[in-house]
Amino acid sequence: QLQAFGGGLVQAGGSLRLSCTTSGRTFSSKTVGWFRQAPGKAREFVGVISLSGGEVLHVESVKGRFTISRDNAKKTVYLQMNVLKPDDTAVYYCASGRWRDVIASRPDYWGQGTLVTVSS
Repeated sequence: QLQAFGGGLVQAGGSLRLSCTTSGRTFSSKTVGWFRQAPGKAREFVGVISLSGGEVLHVESVKGRFTISRDNAKKTVYLQMNVLKPDDTAVYYCASGRWRDVIASRPDYWGQGTLVTVSS
């Protein structure tokens, strides 16, 4: 039900905006999180946004560079990524569930990922 898209190849220092959409009817009632998995590494939590969008949490490694937002009317959550670094190269996934479960990397639903490649 969830689909992330918008990935691609970008040079270091550049920007990309990922989108996460759903065909479900309960999108506005779900906390949505972003995760990423770099080659050869475990999947890691990137950030999360609450049902209304009033609460947002980003991990330290992306603070000040990445911003999560949502438009419930469009059933879309965004991940704006600026000042990208080669270390940001990964497959990015969105997921939904309860706030505490998403933060604990135990969401109810995982979306299809999208690959982001940052060249140096």
